[in-house]
Amino acid sequence: MEFPKISIIILNWNNVNDTIKCLESVYELDYPNYNVVLLDNNSTDNSLNRIRKYCSDYNIKISEFTEEVDNKLKKEIFNAENNSNNNLILIKNKKNYGYTKGNNIGIKFALNNLIPNYLLILNNDTKVDKNLLKNMVLTSQKDEKIAILQPKLLFYDDHKIINTTGNKMDIFGSTMARGFCEIDSGQFDNLRTTGFFYASGACFMIKKKFILEFNKDELFDSLLFAYHEDVDLNFTARILGFNIVYCPEAICYHKQGGSPKNYYIKLYWIQRNKFRIIIKNYSFQYLIFILPTSIFIDFLSALFSTLYRMKLEYIKIFLKSIIWNIKNISNTIEKRKIIQSKRKVSDKEIMQFMELKPLNFYIDIKYLLNKYI
Repeated sequence: MEFPKISIIILNWNNVNDTIKCLESVYELDYPNYNVVLLDNNSTDNSLNRIRKYCSDYNIKISEFTEEVDNKLKKEIFNAENNSNNNLILIKNKKNYGYTKGNNIGIKFALNNLIPNYLLILNNDTKVDKNLLKNMVLTSQKDEKIAILQPKLLFYDDHKIINTTGNKMDIFGSTMARGFCEIDSGQFDNLRTTGFFYASGACFMIKKKFILEFNKDELFDSLLFAYHEDVDLNFTARILGFNIVYCPEAICYHKQGGSPKNYYIKLYWIQRNKFRIIIKNYSFQYLIFILPTSIFIDFLSALFSTLYRMKLEYIKIFLKSIIWNIKNISNTIEKRKIIQSKRKVSDKEIMQFMELKPLNFYIDIKYLLNKYI
């Protein structure tokens, strides 16, 4: 087989123990043509020194840069020696930019300096199987319209249990991991292009061709910060007419739920980002129905959670999300114009990959049954 070049992008923020374990698995990959770009979002847990020591102990050459690095470095500063499997490129960000901008800095660096054919976006709380890259490349080469590939994600501490085999999304923007917590018996292995809407941001491979057609300077919407950024990216890929594929031969083990520690912060980011994604990606014909319906459903869901969990935070989060979107509506509309100008596929076609029933009602009812019945 051919071995196109792959840049692996990993983001660290105050979680160096997981990052080092992730790197250990990455450097055991059975693939001859990849490089590793590690970004640190201004950690305060001595991450940088721990990473330097790891590289020294295992004879890994480390090249350090700051986020201001010239994106087209001179050859005498950055040469082919830095572009191999046994090196680590470490980029130190000034502050915590979240998942979106943090990864964007590494993606832009890789595209300008490493010239990869693919990018692998990888959470630091993961461990990869040694054949992951090889199997994903083999799958991607079967169809030039593939933009994004999702591996089989199993739980880190129990390799028999599914984390996700591709995530579902309903037409109103709520999401659910396909196969979550099921015992893996290969039940989703033949559902490679159907039964899910988007690839999980924990680990996915993306073709450079799609990135260049969309936006190499800001692949992820920086304003989203964290959560649902994978929904947004995959939605855009489908709008541009690309395919998203599940590759069960490629295995990644995921811990899930590392940061933030505060559940309500995570819930707020998901809620506010969901409305922004709906506004950006749906055509006006569908937006005028989908957006108000989504707001109404989420209001009912927040009210339900407030009443049955006896926590006012759920209503507060809903209202705060609405206010945030109103404040940022100008920016959202500008992003929307860019995406809609590139549209090649209708919403009707894209909705074939979505769920028609609200998933968050299913989740809330399931919670009620488990707790009170």
